[in-house]
Amino acid sequence: MDKEFLKQALDIANQAADSAENTIQQHLVSGDWSVSFKSDDSPVTEVDIATEHAIKAVLAEKGPEADFYGEETGRTDTDNTDAPQALLWLVDPIDGTKSFIRNMPFYSTQIALQVNGELCVGVSNAKAYGQRLTACKGAGVFLNGESVQTRQITDLSDVFLSTGNLTTLANNSEAWSNLAEVVKTVRRVRGYGDFCHYHQLCAGQTDLIIESDVNILDIAALTVGVREAGGVITDLAGAPISLETSSVLAAATPAIHAQVLPMFQRYF
Repeated sequence: MDKEFLKQALDIANQAADSAENTIQQHLVSGDWSVSFKSDDSPVTEVDIATEHAIKAVLAEKGPEADFYGEETGRTDTDNTDAPQALLWLVDPIDGTKSFIRNMPFYSTQIALQVNGELCVGVSNAKAYGQRLTACKGAGVFLNGESVQTRQITDLSDVFLSTGNLTTLANNSEAWSNLAEVVKTVRRVRGYGDFCHYHQLCAGQTDLIIESDVNILDIAALTVGVREAGGVITDLAGAPISLETSSVLAAATPAIHAQVLPMFQRYF
């Protein structure tokens, strides 16, 4: 993997995040936006759509030539059969739209670059929360410009657990019972959700994340961060994160991940 190429891609992703931040702020100041609902009953605003277009414009202008997969505008392929490597930008302009609508700071812009099927660059920008996480394969992960890493922990009884969306897990009584066992074992349980607990995991503040209902666009950039911070992230079946991923088991260390995975693996 060309380190200089990835470094440049990260810089471009940061520029796109800046543009997204400005677009969101302009709409917040004007107040000229409303809420509608998609076919899956999830909310969307004009801000989501305008922000995705702003990100897409920066990525298209600055390069590299790559396919694009956005939460609001879908998948766009380049038709460039001569490209030396398969590149795909994965973008969620406002991850946490429900929080955004309620004027809560738990929303972010997620931008990731996948190279030949591997997530290599990630930017998670949560302006309202005051945090930007940036990560690049082989170059570490930074929170507001400071290098961070997961907590080197091996004892489940000392773990801080954060949960996100759990509907699918809750619909399986055995899996739900196993989650109760984890809850009884760990030191502390909270539900920070969205970008927030992944930032915490990377910074050594949270040690374990369990989610049963996610989209790859929610976690692509954050996946790069977790790996670069020294953590382990898979789905609840133990499979690598991919475009089809719909659940997450992320841990500060391989030891913690290995202890928890068997409790959920056969249900997903």
